[in-house]
Amino acid sequence: MDVHPRPRPPLTPEPTLKAAPHDQRTLLDLATCDAHLSQLSHRRSAIPELAILAEATADEARLDDRRIELDTLVGDLRRELRQAEAEVELVRTRRTRDEQRLNSGAISNPKDLTNLEHEMQALERRITTLEDEELEVMDKFETAESELSGVLEELEAVRSKIAEVTVTRDATFSDLDGQSGELAAERSILAGGLPDPLVALYEKVRAQYGSGAAALRARACEGCRLEINGADLREIAAAPDDEVLRCPECSRILVRTAESGL
Repeated sequence: MDVHPRPRPPLTPEPTLKAAPHDQRTLLDLATCDAHLSQLSHRRSAIPELAILAEATADEARLDDRRIELDTLVGDLRRELRQAEAEVELVRTRRTRDEQRLNSGAISNPKDLTNLEHEMQALERRITTLEDEELEVMDKFETAESELSGVLEELEAVRSKIAEVTVTRDATFSDLDGQSGELAAERSILAGGLPDPLVALYEKVRAQYGSGAAALRARACEGCRLEINGADLREIAAAPDDEVLRCPECSRILVRTAESGL
């Protein structure tokens, strides 16, 4: 338990500040405007669409990165496949040429015939190896191309979702901004009709405590919701009507009303 009680601010930290009672009561309307504006600002920053868009945008970035990777891989495999096909075709052409030489009867030397037959056997083995490699590349190519197609579909779906949610977000923003604009205009009128020193104090207190003024009702401050003790109430009751007072508990401007219970 804190053995050093918090020192309470005086009821009138600005002893020379005076303001007509109706001007002080107008501060309550100003505080209500500010509270509503704060609520609207909070609602604007916390609408569900913002979280949905953040997640969808992250998904879009992830999918687009994967799309780039797969697009590059598909391009590399396509070139590799073309190269494999060209190599197979080159060896097949050479084998066809050797078959034609063998079948033409132009080679009569037994050693040359044996060498040609050995070469054709080697070409057959080479063709088999190259075709296996070509099939392997083709399988990788088809797998990558299929995955790329799936990623593109996901990306399109995510982008459609982003576009749809963006429309909803913008409509909500427009509604909230419209309400904020009306309140801001009302606030400007209220503040414009008050004495500058009173507004300056209100803004100073609001910056420090979140709200600048609160009503005294039923002997309790509506800002901090604490009941004011008898000694302070007597001091408040004795203060002139135009004296600008502060709550002894929360330091907000304390506005006396017909329901103050004084």
